[in-house]
Amino acid sequence: MQIRSMVESDLGRILTCLETQSVNTTTPERFNEFLTTRAYRPEWTWLAVEGEQILALSVWWGLDGYEKPFALDCLYADESVVEPSALWADLLRQMVDQFEPEDEQPEYHLFLSTEWRSDPKIQAEVEPRLAAAAAVGLTGLTERLRFEWTAAEGLPDRSSRLTFRAEPDDEAFVDVLQRVAKGTLDASTARAVVRIGAEGAAREELETYRSLPGDRAWWRLAYNAENELIGFAIPSANNGGPVVGYLGILPEHRGHRYVDDLLAEITHILAETGAEVIRADTDFGNVPMAAAFERAGYQHFATRLVASHPGG
Repeated sequence: MQIRSMVESDLGRILTCLETQSVNTTTPERFNEFLTTRAYRPEWTWLAVEGEQILALSVWWGLDGYEKPFALDCLYADESVVEPSALWADLLRQMVDQFEPEDEQPEYHLFLSTEWRSDPKIQAEVEPRLAAAAAVGLTGLTERLRFEWTAAEGLPDRSSRLTFRAEPDDEAFVDVLQRVAKGTLDASTARAVVRIGAEGAAREELETYRSLPGDRAWWRLAYNAENELIGFAIPSANNGGPVVGYLGILPEHRGHRYVDDLLAEITHILAETGAEVIRADTDFGNVPMAAAFERAGYQHFATRLVASHPGG
């Protein structure tokens, strides 16, 4: 058996493997499309092969302009592999070992139904994949609720108490991102602050959102009637379409449901660009954000499990 990265002649066999239905979100169509946009790359795609047969496969996702991926998208094993976890772990080490401690650490994202915990078939697919991720250090597990707004729901009322202003200066967003990180309920942000500090986490977040397909001109800072900065709203988009992106309220202004104002503004901005579907995630434990999505007409439609390095 040989473990290696993808070469051009592997493409047809990889596409055949990806036709197998599972908890993986990577389909043959997605793989071809993302190879073109460099969200997937041959050097980020690892195979365990025996002769001409692919025994196992791992596919990582990232953004053009970055040398390393952000997240694992797919783990596939041939039906002849009885216990795939160890083999998957060997594949994962090929990428995970390339990350330095100061790097933004890779994650494994599993997109599941809302009933995944009570479905034995899904459990049987999830457990060995999480075991492989844990074997390479991705032992932190965050459950995120996935929400979706559609045009049929109608737009939430726009804020009458906040003013939203475009701000082209990235440093203004670095400042507000740092301040909002204090006391955050978002697990990913909290881990980043531990790893590289509040300013480092803010700059990393800003760089990530600048790299996404969403337009930088959509970003807003929010002010009250006294011209006090309340928070920020970052409408965005990823490879799948429009997303809420990121929003936050300064600690001294929390407790007044400004989250509704920020979310409504994001929804309106994206709808004005033609969005008919907008998606968003929030951690299972972030009850205020989940409630805000529901008040704004977003429906809980799925779950995302994120396996991550406990140190960030």
